[in-house]
This record gives sequence, structure tokens and C-alpha cells, in this order.
Amino acid sequence: MIRLARLVVVALCLAGGFGLATAQEVEPSDMVRGGLQAVQMIDQDKVGELWDGAAPAARKRVPRADFIAMVAKARAPLGAPQQRTWVAVNRQVVNDADPELGGQYVSVEYESRFADRPTPVRELLSFHLDSDRIWRFSGYVLR
Repeated sequence: MIRLARLVVVALCLAGGFGLATAQEVEPSDMVRGGLQAVQMIDQDKVGELWDGAAPAARKRVPRADFIAMVAKARAPLGAPQQRTWVAVNRQVVNDADPELGGQYVSVEYESRFADRPTPVRELLSFHLDSDRIWRFSGYVLR
């Protein structure tokens, strides 16, 4: 198993992967670190680079410019991130006729505090195990 800690490339584009054989072999701490690297790219205004390294299905569903605009609109009112604590790592298998959309997903949820928001928000980052057996970023949602 390739350990995320050895993959410097992940911090740049999340395409360098932490490939695993099955969802049961997912190391939660690796996924938490991968999620943190992805959300830090958002913090650093590297949303386009994050999208560039995303799973093909994610790039097919949402155009790059739309993804950048959606993330900017959601994050702008919150201000700078102050603190993040991971609260959950979940695995899911999705059945879909499109092999790019179906398959194994892992989501990492953080409870996050921001400078311009008095109450914490939840940030959910998801990853998809692509056909080449590499986990890639597939989504970001604020709750």
C-alpha cells in the first residue's frame, strides 16, 4: 500500500494517489491527511489546481470555471479558516451504469471554524477510487 505521507505530489494536484486494493483497506488517517491537503488547497486559492487533479467523473460533471466559482461563493462569507477537526471518515460503494461514477468513495468530514462565522461549519471532501486504483478528489461541500 502506498502511504499518503510519502506522496508530495498529492499536495500539488491530488492526482499522485494513494492507491489501494479495496475500500476495506482504506487507512482512515491517510484519507484524513489527504482531505486536509485538499481543503488547504482551497484555503490557498488553488481551487483550479485541485479540480485539475480531480477524478475524471468529477471533472466531467462540473466544468472547471463552475467549480472554482461555486467554491469561491461558498467560502467567501466565512473568512479565513481558524481551526479544523476531522469528525468522520465514511466509505461507500455506489452502483452506477457509468463506470466513472460508480465504485468506491471515501468522504472525510471536518468541523471547521472560520473568522467571519461564529458557529462551526462542516466541510465534506470526497474521494473516488478510479479505475487505475488511485484515490482522487471528487467533491467538496459545506454544510
